[in-house]
Amino acid sequence: MELCVTGTDDEALLLDLLNTTPVIDGVPTDDLADPHDAEAWLAARGLALEPAERDTLIRVRAALHAVVRDGASPELLAPFLSGVDLRPLVHDSGVTWQVSGADTAARMALAWDGLRISHPGRLRPCANTACHLFLLDRSRPNNARWCSMAVCGNRMKARRHYQRTRG
Repeated sequence: MELCVTGTDDEALLLDLLNTTPVIDGVPTDDLADPHDAEAWLAARGLALEPAERDTLIRVRAALHAVVRDGASPELLAPFLSGVDLRPLVHDSGVTWQVSGADTAARMALAWDGLRISHPGRLRPCANTACHLFLLDRSRPNNARWCSMAVCGNRMKARRHYQRTRG
């Protein structure tokens, strides 16, 4: 039995975290590399992390990139989940699950797993090889390919058109 224990807030934060390494004008960047920039990024999302927690968040981001982009084993996420505890709570209306011991990095690993269960294959890298962003495809046919149709989709279509007509 697989169990999804995260919500849409953590899913949105996961996508934001994955997209903190954009390629801008052909140059890879990292929104969390500079401590001041990282603090501003975290504050904009209501997070206040100590430097060690921020470093752990950056490490879980790298592991998630490897899992989502490169198809690496989810075992890479195990170190970030070591202190997490899941307990059932029984109520008159049924059973709910309480997660404890999950810091922000663990929440991101759990959010990835929640998406893997609830929306399999919908969290993926942009199909533009020059882009380093991710998308969460919520379309009915599950055929979104680009992080942004206006940017990457347009560029890829223009590139294909140029190759066809000049080629």
